[in-house]
Amino acid sequence: MTDITNSGFIPEKRTVCALGLFDGVHRGHQLIITTAVKKAQSLGGHSAVFCFKTDTVTSKGHDGRIEMLMSDEEKHKKMAELGVEVLFSPDFAEFKGMEPEDFVKKVLKERLNCSGAVCGNDFTFGKGAQGKAVDLKRLGEKYDIDVEIVSPLLMGGEVISSTEIRRCVREGEIAKANEMLGYHFGFCLEVEHGFQRGRTWDFPTINQQIPKGRVMPKFGVYCSAVEIDGNKYAGVTNIGVKPTVHVETAPLAETFIMDYHGDLYGRKLKLELHEFLRPEKMFDSFDSLREEIAKNKEQAVRYFEENKI
Repeated sequence: MTDITNSGFIPEKRTVCALGLFDGVHRGHQLIITTAVKKAQSLGGHSAVFCFKTDTVTSKGHDGRIEMLMSDEEKHKKMAELGVEVLFSPDFAEFKGMEPEDFVKKVLKERLNCSGAVCGNDFTFGKGAQGKAVDLKRLGEKYDIDVEIVSPLLMGGEVISSTEIRRCVREGEIAKANEMLGYHFGFCLEVEHGFQRGRTWDFPTINQQIPKGRVMPKFGVYCSAVEIDGNKYAGVTNIGVKPTVHVETAPLAETFIMDYHGDLYGRKLKLELHEFLRPEKMFDSFDSLREEIAKNKEQAVRYFEENKI
């Protein structure tokens, strides 16, 4: 995938462009993107995506910013896996004052060389989100851009949306969030040094600090998986602030990785959350905590055996 955001490069071949924020690239987003990819292939053109940098988009709900389901780096990787060839992902501030027709003419037609565009029926664009999907279709006719509007994707009669996925993540409904995402929610973060107390209990763990701006999973213990050198290892992850050991840091993901021994400090690893086991809680003693960790490990082993992971 070629990122043309910070270059003057204009695709030589006509493009079919998927439009949206795509914060999380969930199953509904994937449908829009793969529709654009298939249309581009049928026309012999390039598939493209226009999406703003997620952390530049303002929101009324969370400190002026959207809580990100994934980093932009992870988002772009997911798009490339779906077959996207051209990416244009500018800061929201650069375009929020643009009139809807100017967006279609100057961005889609002139900058991205669009002959086709695909969006969801809730897509908005232009100054003050004045432009709607039906306006894009009307303006597309004027500028010779074939616009396809994709209907919402449903799961159990409910629309798959980033808002609902965030709610599920925050409330510990991680299995439901994963089903709507079409993959396992998680983080790709650097492994940091911890207190190494787990090593003395024969439960060595890795610590990954969850950055500000990402949607925060419900504090507690999860069945998880960690990808190391292309291999996936089952694990048990505690997300929270370790109340028993009184850790005064930002929330951490602390993961015991089964059947793995090695130094992972400083490496950037992908962590997946599979199933919520229990809320985070304080224990009377380290012995009680150690017993609970052993029990959680047994639960995780059963989960991964039953699900053949």
